[in-house]
Amino acid sequence: NHTDHLDAETLLPLIAANPEMQLLVPEANRAFAAERLACDPAWLVGMVDGGHYEVAGFAVEGVPAAHEELEIDAEARHKFMGYVARCGEWTIYHSGDTMVYEGMEERLSGLGIEIALLPINGRAPERRVAGNLFGEEAARLAQAIGAHVVIPCHYEMFEFNTASPEEFSRECERLGQGSRVLHCGERWSSEELA
Repeated sequence: NHTDHLDAETLLPLIAANPEMQLLVPEANRAFAAERLACDPAWLVGMVDGGHYEVAGFAVEGVPAAHEELEIDAEARHKFMGYVARCGEWTIYHSGDTMVYEGMEERLSGLGIEIALLPINGRAPERRVAGNLFGEEAARLAQAIGAHVVIPCHYEMFEFNTASPEEFSRECERLGQGSRVLHCGERWSSEELA
């Protein structure tokens, strides 16, 4: 429910331009997201840990994320979520904001993840930056879950909440972990994995 992930100024034009679009959010944050986007809560797809949803050739599974720690609401639904999406022969993991938590590596390593999108901006309470992986941690997590390639995220977008991808790249190289650093506007194709 942070602005950098649920930005109405970005999402509303995307929704208007893509009327068939569906937006997945943690079920625990569905009401908040509906209020921010001024939409019917029923239009949003609320995801829970282990929940599955299929849309446009993608099969998506919700997995918890620990933005400092695993947090649940009064109904035991995780407030922060990552998503594992399967499309054709590819399995992609987008962690959302997260740190490593107990059981995370074991759970994810059995999902056949080829591509992992992991944050690298770390944690800095003095800058109001809540818990995320540091670059070295992201590289190690990618290796632990068996990702063929890891793409860092959560950098070079907001001045107060960024990190250099250099530490991440060095650790990936040291570990022999496949990686691809993208800068704003760059594209990457899964054909590079084939």
